Amino acid sequence: MNAREALLHLNLIPGIGSGRMTRLLDAFESPEEVFTAADSSLREILGRAATEDLIQRIMAGPQRDLLEQELRLADQHKVHVMTVLDPDYPELLLSLPDPPPVLYIKGTLLEEDSAAVAMVGTRRATPYGLNAAKQLSQELARCGVTVVSGLAEGIDGAAHEGALSAGGRTIAVLGHGLTYLYPALHRGLADRITSAGALVSEFPMRMSPLKENFPRRNRLIAGLSLGVVVVEAPVASGALITAREAMEQGREVFAVPGPISSEMSRGTHRLIKDGAKLVEEVNDILEELALNLKGRVEDWREELGHPVDLSQEASTVYQAIPMGGLMQVDTLAGATAMCPSRLLSVLTELEMKGLVRQIPGRGYGRLS
Repeated sequence: MNAREALLHLNLIPGIGSGRMTRLLDAFESPEEVFTAADSSLREILGRAATEDLIQRIMAGPQRDLLEQELRLADQHKVHVMTVLDPDYPELLLSLPDPPPVLYIKGTLLEEDSAAVAMVGTRRATPYGLNAAKQLSQELARCGVTVVSGLAEGIDGAAHEGALSAGGRTIAVLGHGLTYLYPALHRGLADRITSAGALVSEFPMRMSPLKENFPRRNRLIAGLSLGVVVVEAPVASGALITAREAMEQGREVFAVPGPISSEMSRGTHRLIKDGAKLVEEVNDILEELALNLKGRVEDWREELGHPVDLSQEASTVYQAIPMGGLMQVDTLAGATAMCPSRLLSVLTELEMKGLVRQIPGRGYGRLS
């Protein structure tokens, strides 16, 4: 048994987790030595919270037949199994104090995925939230940024769809083993993601989608990203757990504001009050991450900020309308210092080019 096989064996033991695994690996010179450790040593390292069952499973030693079954199952499902010892293990995860020791990957992880932004939010998203998530992820993908999310219904699904529709890359992090697909309604979306990114899990192949798995999934979403964008989230939301994980990992946290009357935006507004960067357009994200994104923001701003064949006036008006939001004509006139009659003419030009749309009685909305 080599070090890599020992890691795979340890990861198959129920209840061990990345935190306990890290403590064990820090305490011994090699993963193999964990299985030859004394009972007292294991108890001291893992602490009182470790169950007797966990201690006994480690003491029982490697079960080679279980590992062979696991690897055969991964091969049948076209899943690549990677460990923290492998040279292509994601650098962003290596920066964590306790990186997942094993990753299961269906699809491909590329070096360019180090320029990644996570986008998360509620499963019960409003049309406003779905539109904002899709547009922001489209523009991030056009800029070469990989979009990371959790494949859930609502905001997660819209984020993946936006990246794919722009021909970009996206990574879905799952809270279960890759013999499952949850939710089942996203099976087609998952297939498309494996062709333009990857499905990723730290759980063994047969692990079912248990409720207690999803906080670990959220931690991995944050870990694979330079920053996390929360689009819509009520006060009690898994997306806020992801944001908290991002803060603890030293990642940037962003939040998209919503209508003040919407319960689905209570959590995002709280994040903004607590210091998250408010996002009105994609440049708000790119500028904050400029150093980590290798200084390419200026080129992206030019690409995103001035659609083809627009006059300077039209480009100014287009930029003044927030992504996913609405603006009344009088508010736009003040923001652009343009007289209302001229502004209406420019808005008509933008409508004809399919860049804005009018919502009667509510104002104008920007389209990507």
